[in-house]
Amino acid sequence: MREYELLFVLDPALDGDKKDELVETVKSIINEAGEAGEADVWGERRLAYTINNRTTGYYVVLPFKAEPELPKELDRRLKINENVMRHIIVCEDEE
Repeated sequence: MREYELLFVLDPALDGDKKDELVETVKSIINEAGEAGEADVWGERRLAYTINNRTTGYYVVLPFKAEPELPKELDRRLKINENVMRHIIVCEDEE
């Protein structure tokens, strides 16, 4: 298994329960074929540029371990979720 880190930005207009629910949904997707770590919620921060007419976003960082196929599926699912404004999955270097 490789170690990855997922950073995703949620729509800040969502209420707190919906944000928590989305974080748990992402964790459950990861746990289907990997091991999700503890989510590091950065909260609402200002964006460098406007996305979907929003100037702020709700940032969450989530480390996880998985086989190389999982990030591809996770990327696909996050792209179709309208509440996820942006995301990036980074493979941590094995040194």
